[in-house]
Amino acid sequence: MLLNVRNFVSIAKLAGTSKKLLQQFWYGTAAQMNAHLKGRDLLTLQNYTADELKYLLWMASDLKQRIKHKGEYLPLMQGKSLAMIFEKRSTRTRLSAETGFALLGGHPSFLTTQDIHVGTNESLTDTARVLSSMTNAILARVYNHNDLDLMAKEATIPVINGLSDLHHPLQILADYLTLQEHYGGLKGLTIAWIGDGNNVLQSFMTSAAKLGMHLRIATPRGFEPDLGITKIAEQNSKEYGTKLLLTTDPLEAADSANVLVTDTWISMGQEEEKKERLKAFQGYQITMQTAKSAASNWTFLHCLPRKPEEVDDEVFYSPRSLVFQEAENRKWTIMAVMVSLLTDYSPQLQKPTF
Repeated sequence: MLLNVRNFVSIAKLAGTSKKLLQQFWYGTAAQMNAHLKGRDLLTLQNYTADELKYLLWMASDLKQRIKHKGEYLPLMQGKSLAMIFEKRSTRTRLSAETGFALLGGHPSFLTTQDIHVGTNESLTDTARVLSSMTNAILARVYNHNDLDLMAKEATIPVINGLSDLHHPLQILADYLTLQEHYGGLKGLTIAWIGDGNNVLQSFMTSAAKLGMHLRIATPRGFEPDLGITKIAEQNSKEYGTKLLLTTDPLEAADSANVLVTDTWISMGQEEEKKERLKAFQGYQITMQTAKSAASNWTFLHCLPRKPEEVDDEVFYSPRSLVFQEAENRKWTIMAVMVSLLTDYSPQLQKPTF
């Protein structure tokens, strides 16, 4: 159940606690967490603690409730601008960031490779410094994650990873918000990844254990996740007491899983590998047969765009599929990131159960 501050204070006053102390507790706890996030970069979820991840999801729930469901106008980005650098085209990342930032009163500026030649006509160092003088944050969707690291090093404003070859943190925050909304919590859920060992999977691997979730991963031989990130996932699993399985058998990964997840088998830049990849991923399509191995309350996620060979229509368009709620939540989670990194605003609703 979600409570607002006013109701929380009213109820607690009946127990004899002063309104002033209650408000200090409520706002103080949120404000302390906000202070840790303001001015930070978001390049990978590995750099964020469990409490910080929960705070971002709490913020997303708060903004969604206040803006979408209550119809409130929150111009938290008024007077601020966002530089959006896109080396790769996108539907959800562009729309969620562009419309979300504008909805909060800010001005997003969309820059493609036709507008800004990152590291070509101008060095990354110079680009980062110029954008730092004209905007309040940079959201970059790039091929090479090292470019983000350099940009973050040289910029004096927050840099947000809109996608790189190693990580896709904004997608995973949306996935977690979707699962929290559906299941009422995240701790104890088992996520089965069936597909390519790509950036989306690797963002799950650097964060799921921190929120108490187990991971069961099936990838074909030769398409496993990055070895360094696998070691991080193993360390996280040990530290947070969760289970981690890596296999080549999709049905083994799906066994007793609450969430079945896949993604495109052929990412942008891999088109020449299409024939090889389609052959390697035979048997990895998620179907109702796959779901028979999952838990009785299974759901399905896909970050989109989707191809039928990855998941059949029966699963994709079934009531168990949360893909369109997941897509919408890209907007609320990117808004939560921008608000947390750029403002002093704290959530007004009670923290959800994670």
